[in-house]
Amino acid sequence: MTLVLLDTNAYLRLAKRIRPLLGVPFGQKGYVLTILKNVEDEVHRSVRLRERFPWFDDPQFQEERVAKRVRLSKEEKAQIKSMASVLRRHALEQATNAHYKGSPPSPTDCYCLAFGQVRQAIVATDDLGMHQLAKDFELPIFHGYDVLKKMLTARVIGRDQVVEIFRALEANNDLPATWVAVKYTVFKKVFGPKPR
Repeated sequence: MTLVLLDTNAYLRLAKRIRPLLGVPFGQKGYVLTILKNVEDEVHRSVRLRERFPWFDDPQFQEERVAKRVRLSKEEKAQIKSMASVLRRHALEQATNAHYKGSPPSPTDCYCLAFGQVRQAIVATDDLGMHQLAKDFELPIFHGYDVLKKMLTARVIGRDQVVEIFRALEANNDLPATWVAVKYTVFKKVFGPKPR
C-alpha cells in the first residue's frame, strides 16, 4: 500500500467529482488517498473556502473523511510536529527566495509534508511552494493531476470524468497552470493533440 495525502487544494478539486475518493486502494502500487484533520480545520478557519466550497460539510463528505482519516500515535504526532517545525523554519528563511515568491508554505502545508516524511506517504498538492519545499528536503510529492492520471490509468475513473473535472475547474476559475500545461501531454489520450 502507498499512502497519498491530499492537501487542501487537491482534496477540494477532486472530492466532489470522484466518489468515493478516500480509502480505496487502486493501481499496481495500491495507492490509498487520505486527508488529515488539519486540512478540515484549514477549511473551517477560512470564510473564503467555506463560501467557495459549501458542499465541504455535507454529511456524505464529512463521514468519508472521518471514516478514512489516518490515526496517529502520540509518538508519530510528536515526530510530525518536530519535522513540521523544521520545514516551516526553512520555508520562512527562504521566503524571499524566488521559489516561494514571498508566500512560503503555511504551517498546515508543512504539517502535511512532515506527515509524508514520518508516515512515508506521498503528499499531493498543486501548491508550487510545497513542491519546492518537498524538493529541498527530497520528499516525494505529486501534483493533483498526478493523482487524477493514476486513477485514470487504474480505471478508477474514465476519460469522460477527467474531461468533466478539467471543465469544472476551468468554469470555477480553479484550473492551475500546471494542469493546463499537461492537458495535451499527460492527458493526450483524453484531450488529443494540442490545438494549433
